Amino acid sequence: LLTKGLTRAERLIIVLYYYEEMTMKEIGATLDLSESRVSQMHSSIVARLKAQMNTRKKEFAVE
Repeated sequence: LLTKGLTRAERLIIVLYYYEEMTMKEIGATLDLSESRVSQMHSSIVARLKAQMNTRKKEFAVE
């Protein structure tokens, strides 16, 4: 799983943003974080997931 290396809060940010379609402000209120901090964490998470996918491209290749 790509999300295996994420903390609980990081997984929650991804789930709340992409699946529950909450705003950064709403996520911040839910997790008791500032909107700015949620945005920073989201950017970091996405960058890490992209890097992880790039290093594992062969596993995801469709033949």
